[in-house]
Amino acid sequence: MAQQWTSAVGAPQLARLLASQRSAAGPGGSAPASRTPAYRVLADGVRVLVLEGRIPVATRLPAERELAAALRISRTTVAAAFDALRTEGFLESRRGSGSWTCVPAGSPMPTRGLEPLPPEHAGSVIDLGTAALPAPEPHLSRAFEGAVADVGRYLHTHGDYPAGLPALRAALADRYTARGVPTMPEQIMVTTGAMGAVAALTRLLAPHGERIAVEHPSYANVLQLLRDAGGRLVPVPMADGFAGWDMAAWRRVLRDAVPRMAYVVADFQNPTGALATDAQRRDLVAAARAAGTVLVADETMTDLAFDEDAEPPRPVASFDQGGSSVITVGSVSKSVWAGMRIGWVRAAPEVIRALVAARVYADLGSPVLEQLAVARLLAGDGWDAVVALNRARARAHRDALTAALHERLPDWEFALPRGGLTLWVRTGGLSGSRIAEVGERYGVRVPSGPRFGVDGAFEGYVRLPFTIGGRLAGEAADRLARAAELVRTGTLPGGFTGAEVPGSYVT
Repeated sequence: MAQQWTSAVGAPQLARLLASQRSAAGPGGSAPASRTPAYRVLADGVRVLVLEGRIPVATRLPAERELAAALRISRTTVAAAFDALRTEGFLESRRGSGSWTCVPAGSPMPTRGLEPLPPEHAGSVIDLGTAALPAPEPHLSRAFEGAVADVGRYLHTHGDYPAGLPALRAALADRYTARGVPTMPEQIMVTTGAMGAVAALTRLLAPHGERIAVEHPSYANVLQLLRDAGGRLVPVPMADGFAGWDMAAWRRVLRDAVPRMAYVVADFQNPTGALATDAQRRDLVAAARAAGTVLVADETMTDLAFDEDAEPPRPVASFDQGGSSVITVGSVSKSVWAGMRIGWVRAAPEVIRALVAARVYADLGSPVLEQLAVARLLAGDGWDAVVALNRARARAHRDALTAALHERLPDWEFALPRGGLTLWVRTGGLSGSRIAEVGERYGVRVPSGPRFGVDGAFEGYVRLPFTIGGRLAGEAADRLARAAELVRTGTLPGGFTGAEVPGSYVT
């Protein structure tokens, strides 16, 4: 189990979570009381809340008497439900100390990050593991041709620019200013992708053992980066239906855990596609300022809004009046092309100076040619043309993929995102880890939900990116449907069945 902050859930809060879960299930979402014992309904409700990340692992549950009063049921019913959860491996108890949520020993917990598909497998596997589009042509080739023409003026130097090329820093600062966040070039550091930016900020802001608050679910590779850095992850559940931030949960975590740093994706969150409102952004910045927590806002998906006529929310940094509570991370990976490996940090000048000083002992700087190509795109209308092209491609892929899922897998559930590159899909009560394992054997690669959670949450989910469309999207859905059917019936390939694997999610 990852080292994390131990939280607690009160009886009234747990009662509300159980009620909202039943409401979200809709008609037929739970078995009639006449057929299912009350203790079993309660145990199943808590189990699903743990598996779906609404109650983090290692959360202390209320005492039996308190929960019975909040739910208006007998204490005997609560005791029986807790006994069932302990037997199933979802609860640990110590006499005199209480009970904490957990996941069963042996449960599938693929919490590592996402690895790119090896090039030699590209022709035989439909890759739904990476949320990045192919390069937009001919725009990108033209940008690199211009960069080659520009590079001569830098060849007489050593080529190391820890803060980034001055021309690119100025162009990025101008872009922030145009978005309503006045910025000087001294507030920008160019990095090797957004991951390089988050890694540098983690080393600076949250040394080994510090608490780091994260959305739950969150981007798998950042979660793994934070784990490897020794961070104590504090998961903050998303709102019901993953529609956005749960501000009550954020205020509670920031007040009680007082994390040094929080990592958030306000724009088309990865993996859920949620878009935070202006009010949520304002409230989160205020809560972070009160707690002394630095918000690291990842804006890599910002440009990929499908409704171009809608007024976008303001950048998170625009609500940071003092300029010390929000640090912004961006990159070209999603809006342009991941192969360029150019990202950046926007922060107060003193933070940038500290990052630049530390970078001398890391990678020294990002490639000059790629920086010049990005600067070329930002200088004219190239950036807007590239973003428009990728936005149109992502929208078309979203529509093709969701139509195929509705047809081939009608019991899978998802909310249609208004932008970004990811679809967060509930797999009809089946194990996302099993579907991912079987799917890869049948030529479709998809990451399971636990990769985006902490300690085994989201077993009933997979993430699907908007990177394929047309007939290929239909073929991917066909292969996923075949994998799901094999998981559902237990006729898994390789001589094993779902019943032989501990921690099955099937209800």
